[in-house]
Amino acid sequence: MATCAAAAAAAAAASGGAFGRGIGKAVTSKAISKAGRARVACNCHKMFVPGFGGRTPEGRAADTLHNFFTYIAVKIVASQLEDYNKEAYDDLMKFLDKVPLKDGDKFCSALMRESGRHKALALRILEVRAAYANNDFEWENMKEMSLQKIDNGNTKLMRDFLAETTGIE
Repeated sequence: MATCAAAAAAAAAASGGAFGRGIGKAVTSKAISKAGRARVACNCHKMFVPGFGGRTPEGRAADTLHNFFTYIAVKIVASQLEDYNKEAYDDLMKFLDKVPLKDGDKFCSALMRESGRHKALALRILEVRAAYANNDFEWENMKEMSLQKIDNGNTKLMRDFLAETTGIE
């Protein structure tokens, strides 16, 4: 028995793609190709999620969080600078006006190359991003809130649909 990661990697290799981290459950290592798409025969009771270009949904979520943490770090650094270094704050705000903060690493890379003062800002943002993700972000709270939001949303949608189709409030 191999892990889901090993089976996913085998499936990716069979399809020419690449998968992110696996979920570490026991699976068979047999990769099945159907209509040019690799699938993994998995007995780990996880859903197959197509359409992520060989990536896992968790990998895509990690990319989104990575960029979100950069955004948070920029907000924290800007807030700190506004109080004690107005010149650096203005530099950061002007840079934000001309360079989008869609990709956190590209943003920080461009900021580092702008000037010596901007390089110091970029290094501070990188430091704050790592510190926030490692020490301050409440990972378990996010999971609980996400699951609760899904449950509440599903319940509301089902109640609304039932009321709409039956006339019962």
